[in-house]
Order: sequence, then C-alpha cells, then structure tokens
Amino acid sequence: MAENIFTLFMLVLLQAVLGFDNLLYISLESKRAPLEKQKMVRMVGIGIAIALRIILLYVLVNVIKYFQKPFLTLDSDFISGSINVHSLIVLFGGAFILYTALREIFHLVYLEEHEGEDKRGQSTAKTIAMIVLMNLIFSFDSILSAMALSDVFWVMATAIIISGVLMIWLSDGVSKFLTKNRLYEILGLFILFLVGVMLISEGGHLAQLEIFGNHITPMSKTTFYFIIFILVVIDIVQGRYQKKLIAMKKK
Repeated sequence: MAENIFTLFMLVLLQAVLGFDNLLYISLESKRAPLEKQKMVRMVGIGIAIALRIILLYVLVNVIKYFQKPFLTLDSDFISGSINVHSLIVLFGGAFILYTALREIFHLVYLEEHEGEDKRGQSTAKTIAMIVLMNLIFSFDSILSAMALSDVFWVMATAIIISGVLMIWLSDGVSKFLTKNRLYEILGLFILFLVGVMLISEGGHLAQLEIFGNHITPMSKTTFYFIIFILVVIDIVQGRYQKKLIAMKKK
C-alpha cells in the first residue's frame, strides 16, 4: 500500500509537469468564448476530459500493442517511415497547436486593423470541444508515462483525477494573469508554438520518419524547458528596458 501511495505522489508530480503546456492551451483557448462563460468552459472542458482520460487509460492498458503497430509504410526518396496510431495522434496534435499559435500571433500582429472586432466570437460548445480534444492529445504521452511507472489502474486513475482538479484550480489564475498582462500572452503563444514543434518532432520520431535520409529526432523535455526559461528571461529584461525608456521619455 505504501508503495502505491508513493507511486501516486510521483504520478501527480509527473502529470503536473507534463500538463503545463496543456494548461496554457486551455487558458488561451477559453478566451475565445464569451467572457461570462469562460470559467464554466474551463471547468466543463477539463471535467469531460478527465472522464475521457480515464476511459483512454483503460483502453490503452488493454490494447496498447495495437496503437504501436504500423498501419502505413512510406518508402520514397523524399520521405520514409512507419505510421502508427500513436504517432498519427501526436503529429495531428502538434500541427493543430502550431496552427492555433500562428492564428493568434497573426491576430496580435494585425490587432490595430481588427481592434473593433470582438475576439470572443466562438461558441461555448465549440470551445469546450476543442479543450477536450486537445486535452486528450496532450494526455496520450502522459498516460503512457504513467503506465511505465505503475500497472495499478486505481493509482493511475486517481493521479489523473487529482491532476485534473489541480488544472481546473490553476486555469482561472493563469487566464486572469494573461488577461492582466497582455505582453505575457505573446510569450504564452510562442511557448505554445514551441509545444507544437516539440509534438511534431515527437510524432515524427515515433513514426520513424526520415526526410531526405535524415531521421527526425524528438525535442527533449530538458531542451523544451530550457528554451522556455530563456524566453521568460528575455521577456522580463525587455519589459524592464521598455519601462526604463518610457520613464526617460517622460523626464
């Protein structure tokens, strides 16, 4: 029993670390819903995703070998590899996140042209659906990591529930912070872009893709968090420098 409790604690920590990019996506995506419904959208979206995660966990425990079995083989001078369900899900998730990040960055670049438009034009149901879908895509690797640490279903399911509750609790704070500090929203979008690149590289590696004979290698979590650290430092330094320039102009 003590071993299961310790494993549960480690799994919650793992889910928290791996869930950072998921939390960022939820906070940014929920802002597309009407203002008065954004909190409800986050709670319902994450709640549904928790239930589906547990179902996905049960499915993976029983049919994991089929997810890893290739169903499409590519062999040409340009590209080669073996596509399986796991790699396809990760590649799709990465491509969609790249699209989402670029769409929002484009909107910010041309903000002046669209300042009269209300960005919150997306329906509540569609926003919830997108949060649930991307939550499942993000959860795929975290569930596989959990299965590597434990084979006890209730331990893994409890970790998913606890991490989901923490995500609901933290999502409001992250969303409010991004609303009050718009410059950090830009930072968040570039981090989200980086997440998309990381997922595409991971999916390409899982599919053993080679482009012009060069094998796609996955971006490590260490590299990912190091780049995030550098981006945050640059953002902080640039923010302070801008404040200093503004103060000098006022004088």
